[in-house]
Amino acid sequence: MTVGNMEKVEVFDTDGKGRGLKVKQDLLSGDVVFAEPAYAAVVFDNLIYEVCHSCFKKQAKLQRCGQCKFAHYCDRTCQKAAWTEHKNECVAIRNYGKPTSETVRLASRILWRMAREEDIVTADRLSSLKDLQDHVDDLNEEEKAQLAVDVEVLRSYWHPNNQHFDSQSLSHIFGVINCNGFTISDQRGLQAVGVGIFPNLCLINHDCWPNCTVILNNGKIELRTIQPVKTGEELTVSYVDFLNLSADRRSQLKNHYYFDCTCEHCTKGIKDDLMQAVKEEDGKKPSDETVKEVIEFSKTTMEKIDKDRSEGLWNNVVKLCRECLKKQEPVLAETNLYLLKFLSLASEVLSYLQHFGEAAEYAKKMVEGYQKLYHHNNAQLGMSLMRAGVTHWHAGLIEPAHAMICQANGILLVTHGPSHPITKDVETMRCQTEMELRMFKENEFLYHQMREAALKNQKMQMMAEPAAEYVKELFHRKK
Repeated sequence: MTVGNMEKVEVFDTDGKGRGLKVKQDLLSGDVVFAEPAYAAVVFDNLIYEVCHSCFKKQAKLQRCGQCKFAHYCDRTCQKAAWTEHKNECVAIRNYGKPTSETVRLASRILWRMAREEDIVTADRLSSLKDLQDHVDDLNEEEKAQLAVDVEVLRSYWHPNNQHFDSQSLSHIFGVINCNGFTISDQRGLQAVGVGIFPNLCLINHDCWPNCTVILNNGKIELRTIQPVKTGEELTVSYVDFLNLSADRRSQLKNHYYFDCTCEHCTKGIKDDLMQAVKEEDGKKPSDETVKEVIEFSKTTMEKIDKDRSEGLWNNVVKLCRECLKKQEPVLAETNLYLLKFLSLASEVLSYLQHFGEAAEYAKKMVEGYQKLYHHNNAQLGMSLMRAGVTHWHAGLIEPAHAMICQANGILLVTHGPSHPITKDVETMRCQTEMELRMFKENEFLYHQMREAALKNQKMQMMAEPAAEYVKELFHRKK
């Protein structure tokens, strides 16, 4: 499909949620509803030297702009492709004396584009910038004070080229960024690297159990269905990760996006019982006092872990995870959020330290819990299955490794599509593990001999350091 093709959708007025998008034809799971390039986008402040400012790929070596010394690119091709967007920015940085924050840089890029083009509705753009919600009136006093500072910095930084925008218009742009800034991930979809504005995406309303997901693929976002959608049905995405109690999700949505979620999963508390579940044996459950003690211990331990993670003390993190899991596992059920959080963290850090056998044990329990909570085509579930499969593969557990990678492949084909880099990676892994599994079934002893020989001849490679946070939320909020 062509970029910006909106023939499958139409704007409509929803009941109590403002405008929304609904489909004009039946769609199947994995269909691309529309693809949309960014109206404007910037790299995060802390990644300006690591991520290309044009294609948003992470690269070990980037070439910087020779004039402003700020923008970095993969090569001349990326620099040339970005020149229309960077030209005004380049002058502004040199005149201002230094780059500004990502929020001001994004606002400036939006204004420069509005100065170049008319801000109007077209066949490919279903909303103008001025018609998007800004929720400026809902900001608290501290947020309003920061908004005033951002507006003043923008006035000093931005060169209007005789295009006048008053304070109200500038505040509106910052408000739109605040509640509609989409998180841009790296080429593998594993780390958040920037923020952008996509006007059509801004029209999609939230549901905690949505029928669509959004991914970034080859420089544009794709809205993809994760289940069949009937003609006339509203399209929805989730603004927050589902793995939170309904009350916590509603609180996040109210604080960050200024609305009360009335979706079925929130109003009925669907799956809240599983997320808080405790173990039951022979009809007996642990006492409320025991459960409370374990929860408090989990919270205290996580505070210690956060400190050790920030300092890179990974062995300490593993020790704390083991201690906490020893207390949790006799008390908390496999779907309890506190247990799942520690299983995820333990498997990730142990994989980094190359203790793959133990990591695989925790990863298996983690994905089994996730599968009972997430939608069967949830992108986070697919990514978790992929990581768990790779961990089992490294541990030499080829049968469960192949099974998990196959499951991940099935989900990611729906959520990301066959052309996405991560899906291509998983398909390669699926073919490789299938070949190894066949060898394993033919001669298990020979398989392990060949595997050990291959590992001896291979240089030890460090795994990627555990990420502070994977991409779980659709929109980016300024910290």
